[in-house]
Amino acid sequence: MTDAAAHSTSTTDRALTLKALYEAQEIVRVVNVWDAVSARVVAALPQTTAIATAGHSIAASFGYADGTMSVDLALQGARTIADAVDLPVTADLDDGYDEPGETIRRAIGFGIVGANVEDRLRPFDEAVSRVRAITRAAQEEGVEFQLNARTDAMFLGGERSLDDRIADAVARGRAFLDEGAALVFVPGAVTADVVERLVEGIGWGKISVIGLPGALPASAYEKLGVARISYGPLPQRAALAALQNLAEDLYGEGVIPVDLPALN
Repeated sequence: MTDAAAHSTSTTDRALTLKALYEAQEIVRVVNVWDAVSARVVAALPQTTAIATAGHSIAASFGYADGTMSVDLALQGARTIADAVDLPVTADLDDGYDEPGETIRRAIGFGIVGANVEDRLRPFDEAVSRVRAITRAAQEEGVEFQLNARTDAMFLGGERSLDDRIADAVARGRAFLDEGAALVFVPGAVTADVVERLVEGIGWGKISVIGLPGALPASAYEKLGVARISYGPLPQRAALAALQNLAEDLYGEGVIPVDLPALN
């Protein structure tokens, strides 16, 4: 078997693994990473079943603000992570860039088997057509690519009423699923009543959320019918805060603490 054929088989298998995780009764918990070493640290934990990248964090590691790095850098960062671990990798690919289908085609070629792609509240038909382009590209590549299609109806809803934002999220989510998305990612769904309404409208086991300070715990989301929870840039923020605190200590006593945490 050629290296290319082996890679293709591995990608196919990992996509099916991620699909099974998304369809299981248990909520999938993914701790977002941003480079090879953070991916390996998280992958080393026995609880880790899949790896998710954080676009915000990858952008920061390259010196860019969230949403401003090029598609080439985004894919380079995701590829580095996919090459570092033996688990399914789902990548945060912003809005899919100018040609979302081609972005996903390239991602699949790098061994990435899922992605978050956001609608940024584009007009409804345009947002749906971009999801369609992604799923068709994946079909042409012969991979069960797991698109976690993000709608910003709640997050960027502006002055619209809560009812209007939920209705828009539900309409977009249903349309995304009809086009072949695996899940619908709804940032801003942080309370039980909102999650219940979204799950009722979009479907049990079809919603993805972000875990935030003060939001519901993962177990509560699971009971409400949420399929996946991720944490965006917060793991990187925690890691960098720990680094900054250590540096502050070293500028003081100048000695590594004896109780420095050890990696598993």
